[in-house]
Amino acid sequence: MVNDRPRVLSGIQPTAGSFHLGNYLGAVRQWVALQETHDAFYMVVDLHALTIPKDPADLRDNSRLAAAQLLAAGLDPQRCTLFLQSHVPEHTQLSWIVECLTGFGEAARMTQFKDKSAKQGTDHTSVGLFTYPALMVADILVYQAHQVPVGEDQRQHLELTRTIAERFNGRYGATFPVPEAYILKETAKIYDLQDPGVKMSKSASTPKGLVELLDEPKTTAKKIKSAVTDTDTVIRFDQDKKPGISNLLTIYATLTGSGIQELEDKYAGKGYGALKTDLAEIVTDWVTPFRTRTQEFMDDPAALDKILADGAEKARAVASETLRTVYDKVGLVPGRQ
Repeated sequence: MVNDRPRVLSGIQPTAGSFHLGNYLGAVRQWVALQETHDAFYMVVDLHALTIPKDPADLRDNSRLAAAQLLAAGLDPQRCTLFLQSHVPEHTQLSWIVECLTGFGEAARMTQFKDKSAKQGTDHTSVGLFTYPALMVADILVYQAHQVPVGEDQRQHLELTRTIAERFNGRYGATFPVPEAYILKETAKIYDLQDPGVKMSKSASTPKGLVELLDEPKTTAKKIKSAVTDTDTVIRFDQDKKPGISNLLTIYATLTGSGIQELEDKYAGKGYGALKTDLAEIVTDWVTPFRTRTQEFMDDPAALDKILADGAEKARAVASETLRTVYDKVGLVPGRQ
């Protein structure tokens, strides 16, 4: 049966251990919804993780843990294709073709490379970090993806993907769809609970400001109740003047489907303590079954690995066809089938 849904592709690095609330509300939640409307391909990008030295055992554990959390969050192998990037060798094979189409200056202008290489120095910056965007381009193009869910920090890489797709099509004939960014305007941006001026992330957030989904529920509740607010007492959404309260309202609204105005009315005349107590219960009620489901997948590694192997098989069926077409168009002699 021909799948006439638009194809979407996205990936997550296995470097974080536990996902945090910002991961889920800002990205993974979208993935779960998109599997109902799109031909969805999702991967744990373990090859990308190698741009920074990793303990091999940790990388293996975190790769499985990332997959387990995606499944616990609601990804369904019957509705999407979930796999490990390293299980589909066509990614790196197509990446070489992409590298040969990408200008040195184009790669050098990538913001993430510039920032990280400036901090590390050229002697400590790997070639892999420099060519990271080319592999990301290959990740997208090898599946003929039409749309890519991206945050603003990845928009530049998607623009490079569009450029390379157009360049290849112009040089060798129509081959790749030119992918579009899939960005929901209402996507929640979650901020650090202790420093609501910065986005919640593993690298930027303080330990007390980061809500990790695999934390003990009581730890999560304590972090919510200890969130920084302000000296006012009015519960009102105002990102500039009341960033702490606005962040809590965003989390509350996103997890429950409530409107911000609805929440402002509900807590009119009530103190911050009431909002925090209710939100702590809402968050812990959500993370408790998530933790349980994640652990169930981790307790049965054979079943988890089978899901990933089946996903890789489905992914390779698409990726290998793309690679054969590309190799033929660039003039490589076909090998034995």
